Amino acid sequence: MDRALSTHLFVDRKLTPAILQQVEEAGLPAVEIFCARQHFDYADPAQVRELSAWFADHELELRSLHAPMYSDFEWGHSGSQAVVNLAELEPVHRQESLDQVKRALDVSERIPFRYMVLHVGVRGESFEPKKFDAALASLETLLAFARPRGVQLLLENTRNELSTPQRLRAFIDSLGFDALRVCFDVGHAHLCGSVEAHFELLRDLVVSTHVHDNHGLDDDHLFPFQGSIDWEATMRTLTSAAGDFPLQLELRDYGEFPRPLEKALEIFARLEELVPAPQL
Repeated sequence: MDRALSTHLFVDRKLTPAILQQVEEAGLPAVEIFCARQHFDYADPAQVRELSAWFADHELELRSLHAPMYSDFEWGHSGSQAVVNLAELEPVHRQESLDQVKRALDVSERIPFRYMVLHVGVRGESFEPKKFDAALASLETLLAFARPRGVQLLLENTRNELSTPQRLRAFIDSLGFDALRVCFDVGHAHLCGSVEAHFELLRDLVVSTHVHDNHGLDDDHLFPFQGSIDWEATMRTLTSAAGDFPLQLELRDYGEFPRPLEKALEIFARLEELVPAPQL
């Protein structure tokens, strides 16, 4: 499995060419940029131009963007109207959410990328047929917007009733296998019961991953081996799939490690040591 890193590791800082340079110099081949506006303001032409110029002169691949979860600069703390929710039943708010994701997709016109990762619903979202239909309509709109830009949409398994493996498959069955695929989030699967069981339900759809740890209670985005995930079993599960997808760390920097990028490289090495040897 190739290595990749989400810039979620640096999400409390503005994303600059200097940060990308550090990632490239660490030997990582690809990144996913996390669209949090205090970090990467996808609606700011100046920041997009600056990063576009950097990528044009470097080998580091922008593989994917994580769609915005909030429209503000404070992780949604400015109020509920800042929450980006593709399953929102109120039409005006849902349109505002769609507009935010479209602005992020527009980045592809300056910095090409292959995938955009989407959350369907928000944390704790209950299932209702009307919400499923609203999310389906949102996805249809975004597919029409993403296709001409050469971007494939990836649905992420998250902690709500619209994003269970079974419901993600239902969205994909409705809109087409070639149109939508899955970004498999290891930490979320652990919070929802079982990494192995959730992956088994999605394995033929997975083209990307989010790899992080927790203690089974909160979505902490810890470095692997800090929480309660069984990483030997997890690596055995991930490497059992036929698909070619990266091992992509999506971590949070709590200030515990003086050099978090170096720690991430150490984690990659430890995880790779757990990959089962091929059988002859």
